Amino acid sequence: MREIAITEFCLDFIDKQGKRVSDKFFQLILIMEEFEIVHSKFVKKLQNTKFYELRIKAGNEYRVIVFAIDHVNFSESKKAVCLNGFVKKSNKDYLVGIKKAERILEEYLKNAEL
Repeated sequence: MREIAITEFCLDFIDKQGKRVSDKFFQLILIMEEFEIVHSKFVKKLQNTKFYELRIKAGNEYRVIVFAIDHVNFSESKKAVCLNGFVKKSNKDYLVGIKKAERILEEYLKNAEL
């Protein structure tokens, strides 16, 4: 079983997306908590980063939630932190999302140590 934390930035993003996306997000969070292995259609490692993405398809668009884990391998992780989200329109969106996730994770870890 995996523990999932969700930052305010991530919750704010999900709240703005509407009920359908919100429902899908929380269903996927339950799956991430319960199952060691999650299909790559939903969870995927972001190349050349320490982050993973949670993909939510709504219509023709993808909402991407950037998250970090406490292990190198997702299937062996025991904790995950959903950091932020964005609507994927192009691959350039990932650069901005990852930079923001780095700042949020740094702040999260600083506060978690207290």
